[in-house]
Amino acid sequence: MFISEAYAQAAGGSAGGLESLQQFLPLVLIFVVFYFLLLRPQQKKMKAHREMVSQLRRGDRVLTQGGIIGQINKVISETEVSVEIADGVRVRVIRSAISEVLAKTEPVSGASKDAASKDEAKEEGEAAAEGVEAAPPAAKKTNLLGKLLGKN
Repeated sequence: MFISEAYAQAAGGSAGGLESLQQFLPLVLIFVVFYFLLLRPQQKKMKAHREMVSQLRRGDRVLTQGGIIGQINKVISETEVSVEIADGVRVRVIRSAISEVLAKTEPVSGASKDAASKDEAKEEGEAAAEGVEAAPPAAKKTNLLGKLLGKN
């Protein structure tokens, strides 16, 4: 009697492999949904934060995790920066404690800076030859606009 029951359970066990896979499948699906809804976005945020922290420069206005707003005065090392939070008040902050860059300073390329200074020197030279002081660029644009509109 016991032997026949053992054979019956063994014969039913071969179909049980598929059944156990069906029971395991919802758990796998829950893990996949969990990964795409929670883990992956968090990893993207961490990667963006690491990139933002690595690109910090002198002159950037930043917000720390503690809520302090200041301007980066000096990059001390790969892990620390000096942030000026008021006139003459400087605080050393760990880079990872910076939560947001409020205003980013743009690098000035050497070629455009040299070209701009050459143009200004040329205009000043022409104005000096005429005996007139060089006008600021904004005034020249207004004067040009006046000429175009017939209002000199």
